[in-house]
Amino acid sequence: MGRLDRYTSALLRHRWWVVGLATLAMLAMSAGAPRLTVSNDYRILFSEDNPQLMAFDALEATYTESYNLLIAVAVQEGSVFTQATLDAVETLTEAVWQLPYSSRVTSLTNYSHSEAHGDDLVVAPLVEDALSMEAAALERVEAIALGDADIAGRLVSRDGRVAAVVVDFVLAENPDQQVIEITDALQETLGHARASHPGLGYYTTGFVVQNRAFSQATQDDLETLLPIVFVVIVGFAVLLLRSVAGTVAIVAIVMFAVNSTMGTAGWSGVLISPTSSGIPVIVMVIAIADSIHIISNVLQGLQRGLDKQAAILESMRINAYPVFLTSLTTAIGFLTLNTSDSPPFHVLGNWVAFGVLCAFVYSMTFLPALLSVLPLRGARTQARGGVLLEGFADFVITRYKALFWGVALVAAILITGVPRIELGDNLTEFFDQRYEFRRDADFITANLTGLDKLEYSLQSGRDGGITDPAYLRKVEAFAEWYRTQPGVTHVQAFSDIMKRLNKNMHGDDPGFARLPEDAELAAQYLLLYELSIPFGSDLNDRIDVAKSATRMSVTIENASSRDLREMDARAQVWLQAESPGLAGEASGISMMFAHMSDRNVSSMMVGIIGAMALISLLLIVVFRSVRIGLISLLPNFIPALMSFGLWGHLVGQIGLVSSVVIAISFGIVVDDTIHFLSKYLKARREGEAAPESIRYAFRTTGQALWVTTVVLAAGFLVFTASGFQLSWVLGLMVAITVGFALAADFLLLPALLMLADRKTS
Repeated sequence: MGRLDRYTSALLRHRWWVVGLATLAMLAMSAGAPRLTVSNDYRILFSEDNPQLMAFDALEATYTESYNLLIAVAVQEGSVFTQATLDAVETLTEAVWQLPYSSRVTSLTNYSHSEAHGDDLVVAPLVEDALSMEAAALERVEAIALGDADIAGRLVSRDGRVAAVVVDFVLAENPDQQVIEITDALQETLGHARASHPGLGYYTTGFVVQNRAFSQATQDDLETLLPIVFVVIVGFAVLLLRSVAGTVAIVAIVMFAVNSTMGTAGWSGVLISPTSSGIPVIVMVIAIADSIHIISNVLQGLQRGLDKQAAILESMRINAYPVFLTSLTTAIGFLTLNTSDSPPFHVLGNWVAFGVLCAFVYSMTFLPALLSVLPLRGARTQARGGVLLEGFADFVITRYKALFWGVALVAAILITGVPRIELGDNLTEFFDQRYEFRRDADFITANLTGLDKLEYSLQSGRDGGITDPAYLRKVEAFAEWYRTQPGVTHVQAFSDIMKRLNKNMHGDDPGFARLPEDAELAAQYLLLYELSIPFGSDLNDRIDVAKSATRMSVTIENASSRDLREMDARAQVWLQAESPGLAGEASGISMMFAHMSDRNVSSMMVGIIGAMALISLLLIVVFRSVRIGLISLLPNFIPALMSFGLWGHLVGQIGLVSSVVIAISFGIVVDDTIHFLSKYLKARREGEAAPESIRYAFRTTGQALWVTTVVLAAGFLVFTASGFQLSWVLGLMVAITVGFALAADFLLLPALLMLADRKTS
């Protein structure tokens, strides 16, 4: 009796102790779960040394924070320039000042409009007491608003049908809780507004409501889809294994592994984000893969007439080593996420790796003990499945050359789609139409303004230099260049303010709607304007304290990450040619996300290549064969390439989720390959020829592989019902990949082994 048999026999002798101690250990670890902290703050997606985050922090430190909210007020017909609608906007503007943490409110009605009254500069809200305004006054407001470059396309749509109220917030140390406070208060405020003005439509967007939408989407998936995934997996396990007791064992392993992982994460003070919220699902998948292999072989042993203890001993004997190897390689695969540029991926990788360890330990201790006390018996379907697999093995062995070239051709065709993939995300499109945030965002994009912004800090080169005519001309030229670019809906630039002031100080003569030509006069105009601006409407969000730089905001309509990067790249070419030193690369939240997918994939490539090399070397050492180690590379990596290629042909764009798909797929695919190869090599080392060794591999692990594949694919396909893009893309791509993995291990791998070993068979 070997050491493994002695170890398993000891577990079975003390099975109740093992079950009890494992349960106590799981409960102790699980007790930390309530301590888990969930965050939806977008900042946690970026490392502290991320250049886009550092540039954005510098922008906010120079000007103001960018937590904002935009409320669109829309009429069903006509324009917003009526007493009733302007009164609604005016009332809403006053009401949202009461929202928690608000620091600035800007709207069509309280916009600080400047004009000349004789020799005086008068700055006042564009609309005051809307209900008392005469028709002529309303027409005047409409003409001013639609003719002002700072208002039209930002605070009112260019067709005059939608007005906007923009609220800026200053959040402190707990933005998640503060976002909840703000959005709860917002719903109450909008409820009053809708009741008071039932004929108007109210729509919201901005990073405050987007963060709340992220929270809602994450909660929806965890509360709704995760239980369905669990039920689907259990249902398919019962259907395919034909063993209620075996399914109970799978459920127990899954619960133990997931609870231990999440509980220990809670004890460790882990911060969970939407990116890392998939930890329990992935650990569930891995635990199922381990347990199905062991349970399937136990059931096969019982079907052949072995008693329960002998069946468990045999299953542990043929599965312990492969399960150890698959656990090790899977952990290595997920640990590669530590090379990601985004910290939540580190959390995901590290805690899934810990979950892999938990699943392995429970599979090697708790599972055999549990199986020994459950009323197991072999199902007749196990025998029928074995006959089918024997027939399939004969088919593969007979036609291995045709299968090799057939699979190679299909793979080659699919892989040609990989270069077609565009890496990038559109934050709005993370949500489908079932979410109010997406519906509102689509309406605002179509009827008022774009949602993505490129932010530039335009440097004059010296304190007080922003009123220098040469600087102002550069700012104006840059703004006008951007206004000619496709997809740009609005440009907010300091030069527009100075042109308006110059006109004001010349009796509102339209002929002077140009930049001032004297620096001292320009400085005086600006000082006079700042002294006249009402409280809460100052220019500190547009001008730095030293008056050495101004902020220019470029709003883009419905842009992808690639669109934003390309837009800024064109801007950098223009700046280099026309105004060197005026500005660096664009900043802003949209630009941070635009660069994140590229940076994430680029940084992870190093880790993935390293993991591939390490796992390949490990397999060469373990299998004691360079040839077998190299053969394993193809079925390990081709399925992921095939699924990405198919995605490239059919969809074309993928973003953040790609890193997770690679890690999950890699772990599952390597697991399948190792189980098949280990059984094949066992038979070869016992003197069997290559064809018989392939039959043995199909007989001992084939059923576990296809059951695992069906169960996992069904479970992940549930996530295609999610309204959250990260979830449904992950579910669909992993389901596709595990399907390709099974095809690779059932068709390509045996063909490769036959080709490699035909001379020694």
